Amino acid sequence: MSRLLAAAAAMIVAGAFLDLPAQAEEPTFRVATFGTSLTARGGWQKPLEEALRTCLLRPVEVRTVARSGSTSDWGLEHVGDVVALAPDVVLVEFYANDAALHRPITLWGSRGNIAEIFRELRAGLPNARLYGMGMNPFTGRRNWGRPLLGLYIAAHRAAAETLGDGFVDFAPLWAKLTPDEIADAIPDGSHPRPEIASRIMVPELVRHLVPTCEPTRP
Repeated sequence: MSRLLAAAAAMIVAGAFLDLPAQAEEPTFRVATFGTSLTARGGWQKPLEEALRTCLLRPVEVRTVARSGSTSDWGLEHVGDVVALAPDVVLVEFYANDAALHRPITLWGSRGNIAEIFRELRAGLPNARLYGMGMNPFTGRRNWGRPLLGLYIAAHRAAAETLGDGFVDFAPLWAKLTPDEIADAIPDGSHPRPEIASRIMVPELVRHLVPTCEPTRP
């Protein structure tokens, strides 16, 4: 009889657990990266995804809307693609190609475009955090072809800080490298090796997006 009672008790307990609602899984934290070849070919998105997943202890997805050679004109045309991803964070960079002499984007035009990009992102994603990014340095002819680069960066920084949630500037981190290290890290004068871009960018992005987390370098 005691065995029957024990079995019955075990079935009742098991049934009670089966009736408990399943614990809800944490929603996916979504990041959209939006920009030029420095984003499209950057290679830093997967390490960022992994670092954020480790910090947040929840699913993370980093998606990209970017095209090599694109300018803020292209960015304006593709804001809707970013909004459609429903991200929690958007990381934006377009100043570098706008500043190139062979692309017809004046400083005033670039300033207006990036401001409108942030306004449209804010309208479509009212709860998302929006950041501009200051990317890597340019060297050699890639630098010579952008004589007003600093003014374009300043214009995009102003838009990000006024209309978004801030500007993540990687320039101080790149400045710690020696000229030889820069030459090795950015062999074509424009596009960093993905592993070095990740090493520099990911901890700084994590610091901005998850201030309570202590990022480690990939």
